Amino acid sequence: MTVLITGATGLIGQEIVKQCHAQGITVHYLTTSKSKLNKEENYKGFYWNPNANEIDHNCFNGVSAIVNLVGASISKRWTSSYKKQILDSRTKTAKLLQDTIIKHKYEVGYVVSASAIGVYPTSLTNYYEEDSTKVSKTFLGEVVEQWEGVVDGFKTLGSKVAKVRIGLVLAKDGGALPEIVKPIRYGAGAVFGDGKQWQSWIHVQDLASIFMHALQYQLEGIYNGVAPNAVTNKELTKVAASVLKRPLILPNIPRFVMRLVLGEMHILLFESQRVSSQKIEDKGFDFKYANLRPALEDLLM
Repeated sequence: MTVLITGATGLIGQEIVKQCHAQGITVHYLTTSKSKLNKEENYKGFYWNPNANEIDHNCFNGVSAIVNLVGASISKRWTSSYKKQILDSRTKTAKLLQDTIIKHKYEVGYVVSASAIGVYPTSLTNYYEEDSTKVSKTFLGEVVEQWEGVVDGFKTLGSKVAKVRIGLVLAKDGGALPEIVKPIRYGAGAVFGDGKQWQSWIHVQDLASIFMHALQYQLEGIYNGVAPNAVTNKELTKVAASVLKRPLILPNIPRFVMRLVLGEMHILLFESQRVSSQKIEDKGFDFKYANLRPALEDLLM
């Protein structure tokens, strides 16, 4: 089996590539950097430039499925120009893939795409499942709504489609966790706001495994890519400090302070989404890291 992965060199993509190779799956990947064009037997790179509508269509040769992960990081200051980049990097890329499939008459039977739990409105009380129809009025809600809409375009090409709404990804060498624990390591850790906001997290290995599970069983529809046990920001901070054996001595950080520092992007720290993983579990998926402490002990110790 050969899969085409967009975003293969990113945090989640690298873990999915590793799991693909462990299962004997050949990976084709797209990159905007010609210096990253490997041509190994089971790992072949192909150049694309979505901004210029350029793509090496040979990336589709022998491919029966796509794992779509590409998208500019949301963890950079949201200027007007960067917000456009966040959106375009998710919508234009999916459209370019679809147009290329149509033009060259490729047949791709299955697509599993990244999405985000940012689509759910902030709430301290709601417990969101995939059939929720409410959409957050934030920039992230707008991005996810348009992103998923474009990804659904693969259905018109005859592909089965799944979308994985990703929560807070915990990984050792990338993503949010190193930034979260950096002040804690120096004894300067603190809770954001009142700390009651829910954070639906997932270990990067489990997240990659969800994509692999979807691929293996050709799952369709929306699935939340979160661990079964969400925690509050206060609990996340306390458990991280406990695992690192560091005290928490600073007062809570007020929201207005982070708004001054980060601008609109500060909502990443204060939005509250408690999200269910029951649907993917009902499809036979077993989490290796269902609880926060074992996940942090694996990543931090």
